[in-house]
Amino acid sequence: MSQPLNSSRDASNPPATHRVLITNKHGEKLVGLLHPTGLNRIVVLCHGFTASKSSGVIVDLADAIIKQGISVFRFDFSGNGESEGIFQYGNYRKEAEDLHSVVSYLYQEKYDVAAVVGHSKGNVLYRVTKESLMERLNTDMRATSLSISKECSFFIVHGSADEIIPVEDAYEFAKHIPTHKLCVVEGADHCFTRHRKELSDAVVGFITSNKASDTTLEDQ
Repeated sequence: MSQPLNSSRDASNPPATHRVLITNKHGEKLVGLLHPTGLNRIVVLCHGFTASKSSGVIVDLADAIIKQGISVFRFDFSGNGESEGIFQYGNYRKEAEDLHSVVSYLYQEKYDVAAVVGHSKGNVLYRVTKESLMERLNTDMRATSLSISKECSFFIVHGSADEIIPVEDAYEFAKHIPTHKLCVVEGADHCFTRHRKELSDAVVGFITSNKASDTTLEDQ
C-alpha cells in the first residue's frame, strides 16, 4: 500500500523527513512527506485548492507543529502536486477517500492521529467536468455540517480580510457545527500572508489543548 522512499535532514528541521508513497482506493500513488519527531502523536496537513503539500502555509504550519514535538504528515491529494491522478474541481468525495487512505496508513504505522488540518479550496482557475461540477452543486453544506460527530472538536481560523471567502461564511458555518470554535484573525487575507504566526499560534494552541484529542481544523 505504501513505499518509503528517501529521507533528508537539514539544520532548521532536525527530525528526518521521509518521502512516502500511499496507494489510494483507485490505485493511484499519493506522495507525502512524513516528519517524525519520535512520538506517535501526529497531525495530518491537507493543502488547498490547486495547491500542494509544499505550499507556504502548509510548510509553515508543519514547522510550527514539529517544534511542539508532534509528528506531521503532509501530502498531495490525487491530481495535485506529485501525486498521480487527474485534477478536477469539486472532487470532495475522492479527496475524503484519499485522506482515509492516508489515515489508514498512519494507523498501520502505529501513529495516533491527533488532528487533521486543512487549508481552503479557494476561488481560482480550475478544470471543470460535468461530473465534478454536479458533485459540488449537490453538496448540502448545512446537512454535512450537522452530520459531524459531537465527539469531534472542530476549529476554524479565518482572516477578517479574506478576499476569497467572506468571513461571514465562517460565522454561518459555525452555527451548524457542534463542538465548534471559531478564531478570526483581524486583517488576515486568504493565505494569511502577513499573519502566518497568528495562524500557527492558533492552530498549535488548539492542537495542544485538551480539546484536540479528536480534532478537525480548517484555516480559511
